[in-house]
Amino acid sequence: MQAGDYKMRILVTGANRGLGLALAKFGAEKGHHIVAGVRDPEQGREKLSDLEIPKSITIVPLDVTKEDSVIQAANFVKEQFGTIDAIINNAGILLGRDKKIEDLDLEQVQLSFDINLFGPMRVVKHFLPLMLLGDSSSIINISSEAGSIENAYGGDYAYAASKTALNMFSQQLSKYVNGKNIQVYAVHPGWIKTDMGGINAPGNPNDTAKGIFDLIEQRPAVESKYVFIDYKGNPMPI
Repeated sequence: MQAGDYKMRILVTGANRGLGLALAKFGAEKGHHIVAGVRDPEQGREKLSDLEIPKSITIVPLDVTKEDSVIQAANFVKEQFGTIDAIINNAGILLGRDKKIEDLDLEQVQLSFDINLFGPMRVVKHFLPLMLLGDSSSIINISSEAGSIENAYGGDYAYAASKTALNMFSQQLSKYVNGKNIQVYAVHPGWIKTDMGGINAPGNPNDTAKGIFDLIEQRPAVESKYVFIDYKGNPMPI
C-alpha cells in the first residue's frame, strides 16, 4: 500500500502563509489531516479559516525557535492522534539578502540558523518518536538550491549556509532512520511566488505543494544517491 492510499496525519510548520499555506490546503483537500504549526495561532487561524476544509486542519501553536513550544506541540499531537505520518519542516527565513560579508549582521546569521536549521532539528527531535509508531513515514525538510556547494553564487551568506547545513542534517537523519520505514528528503521547492520568493518568481506554490505530496505518497520513483532533491524528485547538485 502506498502512503497516499490512506488518510495521513501531517505536520506542516510555518503553515499560515506562502508554501506552508499551500501545503496545508492541498493536503487537506486530498483528505489528509493537517496539523498546522504556526507561531501566532490567531494569525494562523485567520489565514487557515479561509480554506473550505477547516475540519481537516488542526492549528497548533508552534515556534520552532523555542524547544518548550515544540515539546508542547508534540505532546498535543500525541494526546490527540497518537502517531503522525509525516513532517514538513517548512518554516524558514531569508535575512541579509545581497549583503556584502563586510556588512553582514551576525545576529541575523544566528537567527537564520536558529529557524532554518535548529528549528527542523528541534521538531524532529520531539516528533520522531511519534513517527516511529507508524508504518510508513516521511520527513521533508524544505531546503533551497542556495544550499548547493557546487552552485554557490557568493551571496545570501546566512540563508545559503543554513540550507547547506540543513542538507547535511537531512542526510545524517536519513542514515539514522534507515530500516525504520521513514524516508527523509531535503527538498528544493523551486523559485515560487511567496513573500520570500517575491512577485517575479516564475513558480506557483500550489505546484510545489503537489510535488511534495507526491513525494510523501511515494508516487515518483526517486533515484538519487543523496537526499537533496527538487520537488519533482530530481537530484539536486550537492
